[in-house]
Amino acid sequence: MAATLENRYEFVLLFDVENGNPNGDPDAGNLPRLDPETGHGLVTDVCLKRKVRNYVELTKESKTGFNIYVREKAVLSTVRGPAYAAAADKTKDDEKVQAAQKWMCANFYDVRTFGAVMSTKENNCGQVRGPVQFTFSSSIDPVMPLEVSITRMAVETEKEAQSQKGDNRTMGRKNIVPYGLYRLEGFVSAALAKRTGFSEEDLCLLWEALTAMFEHDRSAARGLMSSRKLVIFKHDSPLGCAPAHTLFERVSVRRKDVNAPARSFTDYKVTVNTNNLPKGMAIEERL
Repeated sequence: MAATLENRYEFVLLFDVENGNPNGDPDAGNLPRLDPETGHGLVTDVCLKRKVRNYVELTKESKTGFNIYVREKAVLSTVRGPAYAAAADKTKDDEKVQAAQKWMCANFYDVRTFGAVMSTKENNCGQVRGPVQFTFSSSIDPVMPLEVSITRMAVETEKEAQSQKGDNRTMGRKNIVPYGLYRLEGFVSAALAKRTGFSEEDLCLLWEALTAMFEHDRSAARGLMSSRKLVIFKHDSPLGCAPAHTLFERVSVRRKDVNAPARSFTDYKVTVNTNNLPKGMAIEERL
């Protein structure tokens, strides 16, 4: 049986993009997401959770206990069917929901990690509040999206070919960020982990996914994306030793030359302040 999580954690992940679109906004023609007031780039929490899910699915290959509930094109009520069937011996509705919920946590990594809303009428499994939560990621500096014209030397139909009189070229556009360094802040609650069964093994897999998830999620649209640094704050108790915001403030990122635009991770200096840590705190740096 996997060891129960006994410690609270916070973490900071720095990741970057070169000549790509890290997270397009479908409400804005798939342009890179931006804070309109500051010009800083944004990446949503669900975007990065998707990459963690994909990494777990790839590396665990549906190993027992590591299935993924929110998969592409999944019909979620159907996926919950076996959970509800496993609770068929329960007579009261609330007992049936609790048993089905426990089954979902035991079998699906993303449910016991991030939680899930499964309280629809069909195969109701209630709501699970996950121990792991991500913030929106924001770029360290404002980013300047570019719209790049591209050409395809082919057309889709004969009608298009005839209308172009043999010049079978199709013009298109790509939206990219030349370079952006983004900062994600996250939380791991030991108290909520006990409710879902999120274990030490699950936590190790989360750290692994955060450092390697971009290596298996390549796309021409996303350019070159890389995890650059993961800073983990470990408390020596489930309730913790210090407020999260004071720990996040210990990780500072600044551009070395403020008069030149950043075009690589080496253009930044990352400092982790380990002085005068609160009692019971430990810091680990990866990458």
